[in-house]
Amino acid sequence: MPHARSPLLYLFLFVPIAYLLTLVGFPVGYNILMSMQQVSIGNISRLIRPFVGFDNYELVIADEAFRKVFVNSLIFVSVNVVAQVGIGLAVALFFTLRFPAAHFLRGVMLSSWMLPALVVGALWKWMFATEYGVANYALTSLWSGAMPVHWLSDPSIALLSVTIANIWFGMPFSMILIAAALTGIPQEHYEAAALDGAGAFARFRYITLPAITPSLLAIACLVTIYTMRAFDLIFAMTQGGPLHASSVLPLLSYQYSFQLFKFGVGAAIGTFAFVIVFAVALIYVRTLDKEAPL
Repeated sequence: MPHARSPLLYLFLFVPIAYLLTLVGFPVGYNILMSMQQVSIGNISRLIRPFVGFDNYELVIADEAFRKVFVNSLIFVSVNVVAQVGIGLAVALFFTLRFPAAHFLRGVMLSSWMLPALVVGALWKWMFATEYGVANYALTSLWSGAMPVHWLSDPSIALLSVTIANIWFGMPFSMILIAAALTGIPQEHYEAAALDGAGAFARFRYITLPAITPSLLAIACLVTIYTMRAFDLIFAMTQGGPLHASSVLPLLSYQYSFQLFKFGVGAAIGTFAFVIVFAVALIYVRTLDKEAPL
């Protein structure tokens, strides 16, 4: 005979569903609706506005700036995922070694991730300053006669500059998650491999890497999602310039919406970014399902 379900169960289900519909579903739906309307300062306060269908999306796709920023976003995200996960893995493996102040140093590295992105962007903007920045000071000190590099004003390297800053900012997040995954590997496997004569590289290849591969995939998905939302750091460093050289989709959406007041076009750009993040989120959920024990 089936058990009667407690009304409290439905209450516990209603609360998260209401939260998701109110704070996630409504903004996403409203953004999609706005992307199909002609929205200006005069009618933005009204829900009923002229319907234009996919005209805003056609304008976005035809815009050369959008195509450039879309490629920037792909490069920015790809390099960040590879670098943050790769460097995070190397640092996490380093901290598995036993040496004085290891826990303290790991905490210091993690503290950089706790800083607001605007603060990190301002710090890196100062370090990359042409005249008085630390980067050019180190460059000219190491190579006498080297010319100062215009890290943030040269279109050819502006994206590289903000990418370096974002890697530094996000790497500790990957490091701490990978370190947690490493603690779940039984030490008996390493001891047995050492008795069989396996070296450090063989132990990493045949024990460590297979054991943490599901975690690395999940972390890569998380880094992709967080990097796709990058805005504060780039805005503080370059505001997407020069000539959209360091801009990404969230920043371009902001510029169209709140600087050019083309809210429908800005919403369409935001929808493109949302679709990419949503697809990666689905991959992340499937990765977690495969990682979960039966």
